Amino acid sequence: MVGMMGAGKTAVGQAVASRLHVPFLDSDEEIVRAANMSIAEIFARDGEAFFRDRETEVIGRLLDTKRAVLSTGGGAFLSPRNRKMIADRGVAVWLKADLELLWARVRHKDTRPLLRTPDPKATLTEIYNARLPFYEQADLSVEAQRDFSIADMADAVVRVLLTRPDVVTET
Repeated sequence: MVGMMGAGKTAVGQAVASRLHVPFLDSDEEIVRAANMSIAEIFARDGEAFFRDRETEVIGRLLDTKRAVLSTGGGAFLSPRNRKMIADRGVAVWLKADLELLWARVRHKDTRPLLRTPDPKATLTEIYNARLPFYEQADLSVEAQRDFSIADMADAVVRVLLTRPDVVTET
């Protein structure tokens, strides 16, 4: 699962994994567990570049596991190395959500280090616009709808995955 913060990668990824009877993996959670600190704390202490290096290491390790659904951090797919690893060992599914939906989901959360700015909506807009060309490179995409539940999104993801018999052949 790739996409912006607030797109639903974790919640939808968990539901898809359950539907497909495979493990759910979350690269951000693995990093937090290994560092024994939050992503915001890692950013503050070590910087974004350090975090991105650890993220690539973790994604590589998780992609080497057996079949699973992997939720990546919002910035992970920007890295050419990460995109190549994902393409070589799996399939990238972009959870495509519009800016207003993303803002509605993240505006009240303080767990997003990139949004700790004087104008977080403007920052989110800048990040969104900068990342779209990378997310558009995903193998598959699923459009989030404001009225979709997590189950609705999971159903949509499974439907699009079924178009790739090399990945999923039944649910």
